[in-house]
Amino acid sequence: MNLVATPAHLSTVSSTFEQDFSQRLHWSMEQDAAIEERVAAILADVQQRGDAAVLEYTARFDGLNAPDLAALELTQAELQAAFDSLPEGQKTALTEAAARVRSYHEAQKQATGQSWSYRDADGTLLGQKVTPLDRVGIYVPGGKAAYPSSVLMNAIPAQVAGVAEIIMVVPTPKGEKNPLVLAAAYIAGVTRGFTIGGAQAVAALAYGTATVPKVDKITGPGNAYVASAKKRVFGHVGIDMIAGPSEILVLADGTTPAEWVAMDLFSQAEHDELAQSILLCPDADYIAAVQRAIDRLLPEMPRAAIIAKSLSDRGALIHTRSMEEACAISNRIAPEHLEVSSRDPHRWEPLLKHAGAIFLGAYTSESLGDYCAGPNHVLPTSGTARFSSPLGVYDFQKRSSLIEVSEQGAQTLGRIASVLAHGEGLQGHAWAAEMRLKG
Repeated sequence: MNLVATPAHLSTVSSTFEQDFSQRLHWSMEQDAAIEERVAAILADVQQRGDAAVLEYTARFDGLNAPDLAALELTQAELQAAFDSLPEGQKTALTEAAARVRSYHEAQKQATGQSWSYRDADGTLLGQKVTPLDRVGIYVPGGKAAYPSSVLMNAIPAQVAGVAEIIMVVPTPKGEKNPLVLAAAYIAGVTRGFTIGGAQAVAALAYGTATVPKVDKITGPGNAYVASAKKRVFGHVGIDMIAGPSEILVLADGTTPAEWVAMDLFSQAEHDELAQSILLCPDADYIAAVQRAIDRLLPEMPRAAIIAKSLSDRGALIHTRSMEEACAISNRIAPEHLEVSSRDPHRWEPLLKHAGAIFLGAYTSESLGDYCAGPNHVLPTSGTARFSSPLGVYDFQKRSSLIEVSEQGAQTLGRIASVLAHGEGLQGHAWAAEMRLKG
């Protein structure tokens, strides 16, 4: 089959650019009504019947039959054995990637995750106490492919944050366990793991069953059923985000080899037919060179059909008036992954406000961030980078305010509080403050 990838060729000088641009960007985070209905039924069933319901759905959807849910728990010995069985190359790559991810999140913890306090002149202590969550659940996709990198990116920041129990769930269709995933769980500090997936796994983590412990927060990506389930259990537990299709946006000044940029666009397009890959560039000849590279390289790709559909349906090569305009359009898109493929990326970085992760320079391919650079690859999608952030240590911690009012401070603060409380008609509040006043 002769596959062709035809991303939209747009220009900001065109009178129809805004309309064409909006149509290319549109993607609704609202899930299909039939999926929502099925997920609601699964969650209710697991909440009511626990282990028995999880076992039934695991048999139905994954073709994995077990006498009880305990039989689907991964032992620490099994995780270590998976690590020990890896070829030396995989073992080294996994270990070195984990070390870089851990180093980055340790630095993040030092910068943002510490308790602090200070005392006013009157001796009143004010501050913040940072404590880790007790138990979290991480969802690792395992249907079409295996994702050991997702284990590292979810479990390591939780461990660095100080979470005592990390419960992993991963679907294993037909019972096929991926040794890289199990090995990643071993070196990332997963406490317990279960070979279950889908909405039923999210329900088990959110509500708890006789075998699967209830967690405080669920993180990690999944399919539409997993996303819908996470949305529905929010409130019973915390969640990281509702992830949409993967995205890459490349800002190019025309100095990077066109083949590199074409392959970077492929790196997201190969995820999913709904993934989005966009190039913004002020050089029309360079855009044409990238299109030629796409045509030349596509037949070599193992996932060529997925890439071709993704680029044709949702991809775009956009000719801009300038790099400044390209940066402004990027901020409107707020992409998950943003590559600044420029000779001088630091010239443009100050203009970029909204992105999940920013990759600076021609040698910084997005794929390095996915696996081993160090920063987290769980990133906001679908424009949510305008108001949300990558997964990190802070997602596995919570903050409590510290207040210790001195006797002297109570005289000042008590009078202020009394006036405001009486103004709100809350006499109990006012009198509680007034009782501590002298005279």
